Amino acid sequence: MTTTSTATVFGTKEVRRARYAIAAVFTVHGSVTGSFATRVPWIQDHAGVSAGQLGLALAFPAIGASVAMPLAGAVSHRFGARTALRGLLALWTLSLALPALAPNLLTLCAGLFVYGASSGMSDVAMNALGVEVENRLDKSIMSGLHGMWSVGALLGSAAGTVAAHAGTDARLHHVTAAVVLTLLGLAACQWVFDLRSEPDEEPPPRFALPPRSALIIGAVGFCAVFAEGASLDWSAVYLQDTLDSSAGVAAVATTAFALTMAVARIAGDRVVDRFGAVRTVRAGGVLATAGGVLVVTAPHVALAMCGFGLMGLGIAVVVPLAFAAAGRSGPKPAQAIAGVATITYTSGLIAPSAIGSLAEATSLVASFGLVTVLAFGLVRGAGGRRAGDRKPAAGGAVRDAAAAEPRV
Repeated sequence: MTTTSTATVFGTKEVRRARYAIAAVFTVHGSVTGSFATRVPWIQDHAGVSAGQLGLALAFPAIGASVAMPLAGAVSHRFGARTALRGLLALWTLSLALPALAPNLLTLCAGLFVYGASSGMSDVAMNALGVEVENRLDKSIMSGLHGMWSVGALLGSAAGTVAAHAGTDARLHHVTAAVVLTLLGLAACQWVFDLRSEPDEEPPPRFALPPRSALIIGAVGFCAVFAEGASLDWSAVYLQDTLDSSAGVAAVATTAFALTMAVARIAGDRVVDRFGAVRTVRAGGVLATAGGVLVVTAPHVALAMCGFGLMGLGIAVVVPLAFAAAGRSGPKPAQAIAGVATITYTSGLIAPSAIGSLAEATSLVASFGLVTVLAFGLVRGAGGRRAGDRKPAAGGAVRDAAAAEPRV
Protein backbone atom coordinates (compact mmCIF):
# COMPACT_ATOMS: atom_id res chain seq x y z
CA MET A 1 0.00 0.00 0.00
CA THR A 2 2.66 2.50 -0.98
CA THR A 3 0.28 5.36 -1.65
CA THR A 4 1.11 8.94 -2.32
CA SER A 5 -0.97 12.09 -2.37
CA THR A 6 -0.17 13.78 -5.65
CA ALA A 7 -2.36 16.86 -5.29
CA THR A 8 -3.14 17.43 -1.62
CA VAL A 9 -0.91 19.13 0.93
CA PHE A 10 -2.19 18.77 4.47
CA GLY A 11 -2.06 21.70 6.89
CA THR A 12 -2.47 21.86 10.66
CA LYS A 13 -6.27 21.69 10.69
CA GLU A 14 -6.46 18.73 8.31
CA VAL A 15 -3.82 16.74 10.18
CA ARG A 16 -5.45 17.25 13.56
CA ARG A 17 -8.85 16.38 12.13
CA ALA A 18 -7.35 13.23 10.62
CA ARG A 19 -5.90 12.36 14.03
CA TYR A 20 -9.31 12.48 15.72
CA ALA A 21 -10.87 10.59 12.83
CA ILE A 22 -8.40 7.72 12.96
CA ALA A 23 -8.79 7.58 16.76
CA ALA A 24 -12.53 7.15 16.23
CA VAL A 25 -11.82 4.39 13.69
CA PHE A 26 -9.68 2.55 16.25
CA THR A 27 -12.46 2.90 18.83
CA VAL A 28 -15.06 1.48 16.43
CA HIS A 29 -12.73 -1.39 15.51
CA GLY A 30 -12.23 -2.29 19.18
CA SER A 31 -15.95 -2.07 19.89
CA VAL A 32 -16.63 -4.93 17.47
CA THR A 33 -14.22 -7.20 19.34
CA GLY A 34 -15.71 -6.28 22.72
CA SER A 35 -19.26 -6.83 21.47
CA PHE A 36 -18.43 -10.28 20.10
CA ALA A 37 -16.50 -11.54 23.14
CA THR A 38 -19.36 -11.07 25.59
CA ARG A 39 -21.81 -13.19 23.56
CA VAL A 40 -19.62 -16.21 22.88
CA PRO A 41 -21.59 -18.42 25.36
CA TRP A 42 -24.86 -17.56 23.56
CA ILE A 43 -23.26 -18.26 20.19
CA GLN A 44 -21.99 -21.62 21.45
CA ASP A 45 -25.47 -22.64 22.61
CA HIS A 46 -27.14 -21.42 19.42
CA ALA A 47 -24.70 -23.31 17.18
CA GLY A 48 -24.91 -26.40 19.38
CA VAL A 49 -21.14 -26.94 19.62
CA SER A 50 -19.10 -28.48 22.40
CA ALA A 51 -16.30 -26.72 24.25
CA GLY A 52 -13.73 -28.44 22.07
CA GLN A 53 -15.55 -27.50 18.87
CA LEU A 54 -15.85 -23.92 20.10
CA GLY A 55 -12.11 -23.84 20.67
CA LEU A 56 -11.60 -24.99 17.09
CA ALA A 57 -13.99 -22.36 15.76
CA LEU A 58 -12.31 -19.58 17.75
CA ALA A 59 -9.04 -20.30 15.93
CA PHE A 60 -10.61 -19.22 12.63
CA PRO A 61 -10.56 -15.43 13.22
CA ALA A 62 -6.78 -15.51 13.58
CA ILE A 63 -6.47 -17.85 10.59
CA GLY A 64 -8.63 -15.56 8.47
CA ALA A 65 -6.66 -12.49 9.56
CA SER A 66 -3.29 -14.11 8.85
CA VAL A 67 -4.41 -15.16 5.36
CA ALA A 68 -6.06 -11.85 4.42
CA MET A 69 -3.71 -9.22 5.85
CA PRO A 70 -1.10 -9.56 3.07
CA LEU A 71 -3.88 -8.55 0.62
CA ALA A 72 -4.40 -5.16 2.27
CA GLY A 73 -1.66 -3.42 0.31
CA ALA A 74 -3.17 -4.26 -3.05
CA VAL A 75 -6.63 -3.16 -1.89
CA SER A 76 -5.39 0.24 -0.73
CA HIS A 77 -3.30 0.72 -3.87
CA ARG A 78 -6.28 -0.02 -6.06
CA PHE A 79 -8.88 2.14 -4.29
CA GLY A 80 -6.88 4.69 -2.27
CA ALA A 81 -6.37 4.74 1.49
CA ARG A 82 -9.65 6.39 2.51
CA THR A 83 -11.92 4.34 0.25
CA ALA A 84 -10.12 1.13 1.17
CA LEU A 85 -10.45 1.83 4.90
CA ARG A 86 -14.10 2.76 4.49
CA GLY A 87 -14.89 -0.51 2.73
CA LEU A 88 -12.75 -2.76 4.91
CA LEU A 89 -13.99 -1.24 8.16
CA ALA A 90 -17.61 -1.59 7.02
CA LEU A 91 -16.96 -5.22 6.11
CA TRP A 92 -15.51 -5.75 9.61
CA THR A 93 -18.36 -4.09 11.49
CA LEU A 94 -21.02 -5.88 9.44
CA SER A 95 -19.28 -9.24 9.92
CA LEU A 96 -20.05 -8.95 13.65
CA ALA A 97 -23.52 -10.32 12.84
CA LEU A 98 -22.25 -13.52 11.18
CA PRO A 99 -21.24 -15.70 14.19
CA ALA A 100 -24.58 -15.19 15.97
CA LEU A 101 -26.44 -16.18 12.80
CA ALA A 102 -24.48 -19.46 12.41
CA PRO A 103 -26.65 -22.54 13.12
CA ASN A 104 -23.84 -25.13 13.27
CA LEU A 105 -20.09 -25.66 13.53
CA LEU A 106 -19.36 -25.40 9.79
CA THR A 107 -21.16 -22.08 9.32
CA LEU A 108 -19.70 -20.78 12.58
CA CYS A 109 -16.15 -21.49 11.37
CA ALA A 110 -16.91 -19.87 8.00
CA GLY A 111 -18.41 -16.80 9.66
CA LEU A 112 -15.48 -16.44 12.02
CA PHE A 113 -13.04 -16.78 9.13
CA VAL A 114 -14.71 -13.82 7.35
CA TYR A 115 -14.86 -11.95 10.66
CA GLY A 116 -11.11 -12.41 11.17
CA ALA A 117 -10.16 -11.67 7.56
CA SER A 118 -12.03 -8.35 7.54
CA SER A 119 -10.60 -7.52 10.97
CA GLY A 120 -7.04 -8.10 9.81
CA MET A 121 -7.28 -6.12 6.58
CA SER A 122 -8.99 -3.14 8.23
CA ASP A 123 -6.38 -3.36 11.02
CA VAL A 124 -3.55 -2.97 8.49
CA ALA A 125 -5.31 -0.08 6.72
CA MET A 126 -6.02 1.91 9.87
CA ASN A 127 -2.55 1.36 11.34
CA ALA A 128 -0.97 2.57 8.08
CA LEU A 129 -3.03 5.75 8.23
CA GLY A 130 -2.22 6.11 11.93
CA VAL A 131 1.51 6.01 11.14
CA GLU A 132 0.97 8.64 8.44
CA VAL A 133 -0.76 10.98 10.90
CA GLU A 134 2.02 10.37 13.43
CA ASN A 135 4.64 11.29 10.83
CA ARG A 136 2.78 14.48 9.91
CA LEU A 137 2.37 15.51 13.56
CA ASP A 138 6.01 14.63 14.28
CA LYS A 139 5.12 13.14 17.66
CA SER A 140 4.03 9.75 18.94
CA ILE A 141 0.30 8.93 18.73
CA MET A 142 0.26 5.21 17.94
CA SER A 143 0.17 4.13 21.58
CA GLY A 144 -2.80 6.39 22.20
CA LEU A 145 -4.57 5.07 19.10
CA HIS A 146 -4.23 1.52 20.38
CA GLY A 147 -5.41 2.79 23.74
CA MET A 148 -8.56 4.03 22.01
CA TRP A 149 -8.95 0.53 20.54
CA SER A 150 -8.88 -0.82 24.10
CA VAL A 151 -11.45 1.79 25.15
CA GLY A 152 -13.67 0.67 22.30
CA ALA A 153 -13.28 -2.96 23.35
CA LEU A 154 -14.29 -2.05 26.92
CA LEU A 155 -17.33 -0.09 25.65
CA GLY A 156 -18.37 -2.94 23.39
CA SER A 157 -17.98 -5.50 26.16
CA ALA A 158 -19.94 -3.30 28.59
CA ALA A 159 -22.84 -3.03 26.14
CA GLY A 160 -22.62 -6.76 25.48
CA THR A 161 -22.69 -7.53 29.21
CA VAL A 162 -25.86 -5.45 29.61
CA ALA A 163 -27.45 -7.24 26.64
CA ALA A 164 -26.48 -10.65 28.01
CA HIS A 165 -27.88 -9.90 31.48
CA ALA A 166 -31.09 -8.66 29.87
CA GLY A 167 -31.38 -11.95 27.98
CA THR A 168 -31.32 -10.23 24.59
CA ASP A 169 -31.03 -12.52 21.60
CA ALA A 170 -27.44 -12.14 20.32
CA ARG A 171 -28.69 -12.04 16.72
CA LEU A 172 -30.70 -8.89 17.48
CA HIS A 173 -27.88 -7.47 19.61
CA HIS A 174 -25.16 -8.03 17.01
CA VAL A 175 -27.20 -6.97 13.99
CA THR A 176 -28.11 -3.74 15.79
CA ALA A 177 -24.52 -3.19 16.93
CA ALA A 178 -23.22 -3.93 13.43
CA VAL A 179 -25.47 -1.31 11.86
CA VAL A 180 -24.65 1.35 14.47
CA LEU A 181 -20.90 0.71 14.34
CA THR A 182 -20.93 0.68 10.53
CA LEU A 183 -22.55 4.11 10.44
CA LEU A 184 -20.10 5.46 13.03
CA GLY A 185 -17.16 3.99 11.14
CA LEU A 186 -18.28 5.44 7.81
CA ALA A 187 -18.70 8.86 9.43
CA ALA A 188 -15.20 8.73 10.94
CA CYS A 189 -13.63 7.65 7.64
CA GLN A 190 -14.83 10.86 6.00
CA TRP A 191 -12.00 12.74 7.71
CA VAL A 192 -9.02 10.38 7.38
CA PHE A 193 -6.30 11.15 4.84
CA ASP A 194 -7.27 10.44 1.24
CA LEU A 195 -3.93 9.06 0.03
CA ARG A 196 -3.62 7.72 -3.51
CA SER A 197 -0.94 6.10 -5.59
CA GLU A 198 1.17 7.89 -8.15
CA PRO A 199 -0.21 7.25 -11.67
CA ASP A 200 3.01 5.58 -12.79
CA GLU A 201 3.64 3.70 -9.54
CA GLU A 202 4.01 -0.04 -9.85
CA PRO A 203 1.18 -1.78 -7.98
CA PRO A 204 2.11 -4.11 -5.15
CA PRO A 205 1.63 -7.86 -5.59
CA ARG A 206 -1.86 -9.09 -4.90
CA PHE A 207 -0.55 -11.23 -2.06
CA ALA A 208 2.63 -9.78 -0.49
CA LEU A 209 4.78 -11.75 1.94
CA PRO A 210 6.32 -9.81 4.84
CA PRO A 211 9.53 -7.98 3.83
CA ARG A 212 12.75 -8.74 5.65
CA SER A 213 12.57 -5.38 7.45
CA ALA A 214 9.41 -6.54 9.25
CA LEU A 215 10.86 -9.73 10.70
CA ILE A 216 12.89 -8.30 13.60
CA ILE A 217 10.17 -5.80 14.43
CA GLY A 218 7.60 -8.58 14.17
CA ALA A 219 9.65 -10.76 16.54
CA VAL A 220 9.45 -8.03 19.19
CA GLY A 221 5.70 -7.78 18.61
CA PHE A 222 5.43 -11.57 18.81
CA CYS A 223 6.95 -11.57 22.31
CA ALA A 224 4.61 -8.83 23.51
CA VAL A 225 1.44 -10.36 22.08
CA PHE A 226 2.35 -13.80 23.42
CA ALA A 227 2.68 -12.33 26.92
CA GLU A 228 -0.55 -10.38 26.49
CA GLY A 229 -2.54 -13.36 25.25
CA ALA A 230 -1.17 -15.65 27.96
CA SER A 231 -1.97 -13.15 30.70
CA LEU A 232 -5.48 -12.36 29.48
CA ASP A 233 -6.48 -15.99 28.94
CA TRP A 234 -4.60 -17.69 31.76
CA SER A 235 -4.11 -15.19 34.60
CA ALA A 236 -7.42 -16.10 36.25
CA VAL A 237 -6.71 -19.83 35.91
CA TYR A 238 -3.20 -19.31 37.31
CA LEU A 239 -4.51 -17.52 40.40
CA GLN A 240 -7.18 -20.14 41.03
CA ASP A 241 -5.17 -23.29 40.36
CA THR A 242 -1.73 -22.24 41.58
CA LEU A 243 -2.53 -19.82 44.42
CA ASP A 244 -6.03 -21.05 45.38
CA SER A 245 -7.76 -17.70 44.90
CA SER A 246 -11.53 -17.38 44.59
CA ALA A 247 -13.15 -17.15 41.17
CA GLY A 248 -14.18 -13.56 41.88
CA VAL A 249 -10.65 -12.42 42.72
CA ALA A 250 -9.29 -14.21 39.66
CA ALA A 251 -11.80 -12.45 37.40
CA VAL A 252 -10.84 -9.08 38.88
CA ALA A 253 -7.19 -9.79 38.01
CA THR A 254 -8.03 -10.31 34.33
CA THR A 255 -10.14 -7.16 34.15
CA ALA A 256 -7.45 -5.16 35.95
CA PHE A 257 -4.83 -6.40 33.50
CA ALA A 258 -6.92 -5.19 30.54
CA LEU A 259 -7.57 -1.81 32.18
CA THR A 260 -3.88 -1.42 33.01
CA MET A 261 -2.97 -1.96 29.36
CA ALA A 262 -5.60 0.53 28.17
CA VAL A 263 -4.44 3.26 30.55
CA ALA A 264 -0.76 2.63 29.77
CA ARG A 265 -1.39 2.86 26.04
CA ILE A 266 -3.30 6.13 26.32
CA ALA A 267 -0.49 7.62 28.43
CA GLY A 268 2.30 5.93 26.48
CA ASP A 269 2.77 8.58 23.78
CA ARG A 270 4.16 11.09 26.27
CA VAL A 271 6.69 8.54 27.45
CA VAL A 272 7.74 7.75 23.88
CA ASP A 273 8.13 11.43 23.00
CA ARG A 274 10.20 11.99 26.14
CA PHE A 275 12.49 8.97 26.03
CA GLY A 276 12.25 7.58 22.51
CA ALA A 277 10.80 4.33 21.21
CA VAL A 278 13.87 2.13 21.79
CA ARG A 279 14.29 3.11 25.43
CA THR A 280 10.56 2.81 26.00
CA VAL A 281 10.44 -0.74 24.63
CA ARG A 282 13.54 -1.70 26.58
CA ALA A 283 12.14 -0.27 29.82
CA GLY A 284 8.83 -2.00 29.10
CA GLY A 285 10.69 -5.28 28.67
CA VAL A 286 12.35 -4.79 32.06
CA LEU A 287 8.97 -4.13 33.71
CA ALA A 288 7.34 -7.10 31.98
CA THR A 289 10.22 -9.39 32.91
CA ALA A 290 10.08 -8.25 36.54
CA GLY A 291 6.33 -8.85 36.51
CA GLY A 292 6.82 -12.36 35.12
CA VAL A 293 9.40 -13.18 37.79
CA LEU A 294 7.01 -11.90 40.44
CA VAL A 295 4.18 -14.04 39.05
CA VAL A 296 6.14 -17.30 39.05
CA THR A 297 7.68 -16.72 42.50
CA ALA A 298 4.75 -15.07 44.31
CA PRO A 299 3.56 -16.97 47.40
CA HIS A 300 0.39 -14.90 47.66
CA VAL A 301 -2.38 -13.77 45.31
CA ALA A 302 -1.74 -10.06 45.87
CA LEU A 303 1.88 -10.31 44.74
CA ALA A 304 0.91 -12.32 41.66
CA MET A 305 -1.69 -9.70 40.75
CA CYS A 306 1.00 -7.02 41.07
CA GLY A 307 3.14 -9.12 38.76
CA PHE A 308 0.40 -9.29 36.13
CA GLY A 309 -0.04 -5.53 36.48
CA LEU A 310 3.66 -4.95 35.82
CA MET A 311 3.46 -7.20 32.77
CA GLY A 312 0.52 -5.20 31.43
CA LEU A 313 2.38 -1.92 31.95
CA GLY A 314 5.50 -3.30 30.29
CA ILE A 315 3.97 -4.72 27.13
CA ALA A 316 1.19 -2.15 26.58
CA VAL A 317 3.04 0.15 24.17
CA VAL A 318 5.15 -2.46 22.37
CA VAL A 319 2.67 -3.46 19.66
CA PRO A 320 1.71 0.15 18.76
CA LEU A 321 5.41 0.99 18.49
CA ALA A 322 6.01 -2.12 16.39
CA PHE A 323 3.39 -0.93 13.88
CA ALA A 324 4.91 2.54 13.88
CA ALA A 325 8.38 1.08 13.31
CA ALA A 326 7.12 -1.10 10.47
CA GLY A 327 5.57 1.92 8.80
CA ARG A 328 8.95 3.62 8.68
CA SER A 329 11.21 0.63 8.12
CA GLY A 330 11.52 0.65 4.34
CA PRO A 331 10.09 1.60 0.96
CA LYS A 332 6.99 -0.58 1.37
CA PRO A 333 5.49 0.50 4.71
CA ALA A 334 2.05 -1.06 4.36
CA GLN A 335 3.58 -4.39 3.36
CA ALA A 336 5.78 -4.19 6.46
CA ILE A 337 2.77 -3.30 8.63
CA ALA A 338 0.89 -6.28 7.20
CA GLY A 339 3.89 -8.48 7.93
CA VAL A 340 4.14 -7.33 11.55
CA ALA A 341 0.37 -7.70 11.96
CA THR A 342 0.50 -11.24 10.59
CA ILE A 343 3.27 -12.19 13.00
CA THR A 344 1.48 -10.68 16.00
CA TYR A 345 -1.87 -12.27 15.08
CA THR A 346 -0.08 -15.61 14.80
CA SER A 347 1.37 -15.08 18.27
CA GLY A 348 -2.08 -14.35 19.63
CA LEU A 349 -3.35 -17.53 17.97
CA ILE A 350 -0.74 -19.90 19.42
CA ALA A 351 -0.19 -18.33 22.86
CA PRO A 352 -3.27 -19.71 24.68
CA SER A 353 -2.85 -23.26 23.37
CA ALA A 354 0.94 -23.22 23.89
CA ILE A 355 0.49 -22.17 27.52
CA GLY A 356 -2.11 -24.89 28.03
CA SER A 357 0.00 -27.60 26.42
CA LEU A 358 3.08 -26.69 28.44
CA ALA A 359 1.01 -26.49 31.62
CA GLU A 360 -0.38 -29.96 30.98
CA ALA A 361 3.10 -31.35 30.41
CA THR A 362 4.69 -29.50 33.34
CA SER A 363 2.84 -26.78 35.28
CA LEU A 364 1.36 -23.32 34.91
CA VAL A 365 4.35 -21.96 36.77
CA ALA A 366 6.61 -23.33 34.02
CA SER A 367 4.29 -21.87 31.39
CA PHE A 368 4.62 -18.40 32.84
CA GLY A 369 8.35 -18.99 33.10
CA LEU A 370 8.26 -19.17 29.29
CA VAL A 371 6.24 -15.95 29.20
CA THR A 372 8.89 -14.31 31.38
CA VAL A 373 11.65 -15.42 29.00
CA LEU A 374 9.75 -13.95 26.04
CA ALA A 375 9.19 -10.72 27.99
CA PHE A 376 12.96 -10.51 28.43
CA GLY A 377 13.15 -10.79 24.65
CA LEU A 378 11.74 -7.25 24.52
CA VAL A 379 14.87 -6.02 26.30
CA ARG A 380 17.13 -7.84 23.88
CA GLY A 381 15.13 -6.97 20.76
CA ALA A 382 14.40 -3.30 21.48
CA GLY A 383 17.29 -2.20 19.29
CA GLY A 384 15.53 -3.70 16.29
CA ARG A 385 12.97 -0.91 16.75
CA ARG A 386 15.66 1.73 16.10
CA ALA A 387 15.48 1.40 12.30
CA GLY A 388 11.89 2.57 12.38
CA ASP A 389 12.32 5.52 14.74
CA ARG A 390 10.37 8.56 13.68
CA LYS A 391 12.41 11.19 11.89
CA PRO A 392 11.16 14.78 12.00
CA ALA A 393 9.76 16.09 8.73
CA ALA A 394 11.52 19.08 7.23
CA GLY A 395 10.25 22.03 9.19
CA GLY A 396 7.62 19.85 10.90
CA ALA A 397 4.61 18.77 8.88
CA VAL A 398 2.09 20.42 11.13
CA ARG A 399 4.11 23.60 11.35
CA ASP A 400 4.58 23.80 7.60
CA ALA A 401 1.66 23.03 5.32
CA ALA A 402 4.08 22.76 2.42
CA ALA A 403 5.91 19.78 3.91
CA ALA A 404 6.78 16.77 1.81
CA GLU A 405 3.98 14.75 0.26
CA PRO A 406 2.71 12.08 2.67
CA ARG A 407 3.53 8.43 2.16
CA VAL A 408 1.92 5.34 3.63
